[in-house]
Amino acid sequence: MTFNAFKNISLSLTIAAFAFVGLASAADKTYTENEFLNNFSGKSKKVVMEQLGEPVKRQASVKPTNAEKITGKSFKDDKKSNPVKIEMWYYNGIVKYDPTHAYKEVEITFVNDNVGNIAFFNNR
Repeated sequence: MTFNAFKNISLSLTIAAFAFVGLASAADKTYTENEFLNNFSGKSKKVVMEQLGEPVKRQASVKPTNAEKITGKSFKDDKKSNPVKIEMWYYNGIVKYDPTHAYKEVEITFVNDNVGNIAFFNNR
């Protein structure tokens, strides 16, 4: 192996290591409650994904089959309104409520691909 080939391999590994450290530090970042709310309220899925990475879990909102019977309201599709798409993303241990303790779970609810609600949980 020539010196230049060795140098190129070494440089490639060094760049990959720095990229990995950068990704790890973004995923390991923690926020206070106010920092999290200020940074993500109303933001798009793209922004959340760029800042927090892939969620631990995703869940889509689904209308129960007997919703109309239980509520007594008709949920027929209204031709004048657009359907609302609701999705929840979950992250673990990224929001601190004091300097040494973090919430077990953060739920971000997207309404039509923008953050509509943020909730912090310890009891799930």
